Amino acid sequence: MDKKSLWLRITITLSIISAIFITTTSSFAESRTELAIEVPATIQLFKREVKGGARFLARAAGYLVFPNVYKAGFIFGGEYGEGALVVGGRIVAYYNLVGASFGWQLGIQRRSVVVVFLTGKSLRDFRRSHGWQVGIDGSIAIAKWGVGEDINNIDFPEPVVGFIFDNQGLMGNLTLEGAKFTRIRK
Repeated sequence: MDKKSLWLRITITLSIISAIFITTTSSFAESRTELAIEVPATIQLFKREVKGGARFLARAAGYLVFPNVYKAGFIFGGEYGEGALVVGGRIVAYYNLVGASFGWQLGIQRRSVVVVFLTGKSLRDFRRSHGWQVGIDGSIAIAKWGVGEDINNIDFPEPVVGFIFDNQGLMGNLTLEGAKFTRIRK
């Protein structure tokens, strides 16, 4: 098989995968009732898995919780999830997370994402935006810590910290770069 034929097959395969992902994105949409159940469950999972997580969230100005973010890719990739913004322990708004990526990737994955706003200013800037994109409207420090290490003992370089956990699937990409968060009505 020559290179031209190989690239044609890859392009067709990518087009099919993209079409399937785009047309099934609506099947990933969650109702307000589902999110009202899954968001608190994801917060509890976060508190169990992250040492000091309860205290960390209590000090935060607010946080986004995405119980289920689905990611699929074969060279080109896409991800989608719906979640809620929690301020003062209450859900105050609903958001979706949409992302696209290019590079070596292959697989399908479901993961949970929690984005914590450490300062009132970072939360206000986020809430005032009409679609907040990582890397353009702000940066997110992806939290990495050692086993048994209390998350409260880490100085994060950014006022917004992202946690990716509860991975299920065959793709090992721990980034939110290029993801866009947009407020939705539920």
